[in-house]
Amino acid sequence: MFKVKINRERCKSCGLCVAFCPRNLLILDTALNKRGVHPSKYEGPPERCIGCCGCALMCPDAAIEIEEIPDEETVVEVPVEVEGKKK
Repeated sequence: MFKVKINRERCKSCGLCVAFCPRNLLILDTALNKRGVHPSKYEGPPERCIGCCGCALMCPDAAIEIEEIPDEETVVEVPVEVEGKKK
């Protein structure tokens, strides 16, 4: 799963991220930021984001970051040997 982080104050509301999201998960917010523009906002369930980073790559102000959140099922603990003993 992926988490979309948008720096609302850095966003200048150009709409490029909205246009390039293949899942149409980004919109322009109705609330204004400190610049007086409508910043981008992630709209949808977190599991819908495929982590393509298209929004982050298109953002001219580097206002978007994509963070991968590991699923609980995919995290596997590997036994570690300490001084010849398994823990």
